[in-house]
Amino acid sequence: QVQLVESGGGLVQAGGSLRLSCVASARTSSTYTMGWFRQAPGKEREFVAGIRRITSITVYADSVKGRFTISRDNAKNTMYLQMNSLKPEDTAVYYCAATYSLVAAFTPSLYDYWGQGTQVTVSS
Repeated sequence: QVQLVESGGGLVQAGGSLRLSCVASARTSSTYTMGWFRQAPGKEREFVAGIRRITSITVYADSVKGRFTISRDNAKNTMYLQMNSLKPEDTAVYYCAATYSLVAAFTPSLYDYWGQGTQVTVSS
């Protein structure tokens, strides 16, 4: 079992940047594939980016490709989401999640552990 804690959210103007962090209570590099999801008011939770365990191969939603970068620091048991060129439509609560799966699934129900979320608000 692993606990996940996100941080780094906030209010930023369109075109700005934020870096989200997700600290895990246990080593994740070889055990968990990690992902970032987001949920806007009245919408379903959607996949943003994922990073595989062991290989650290990354995958992104089309809506964030070229703007967001997912990474992990195995020594710190921490995953990051660098978000650049932010748009108002990126406004949401962002969650980190962990799965035992080898691949970064796009479906939230396939993840085993979740953080509490951090709010990102992008003003126009």
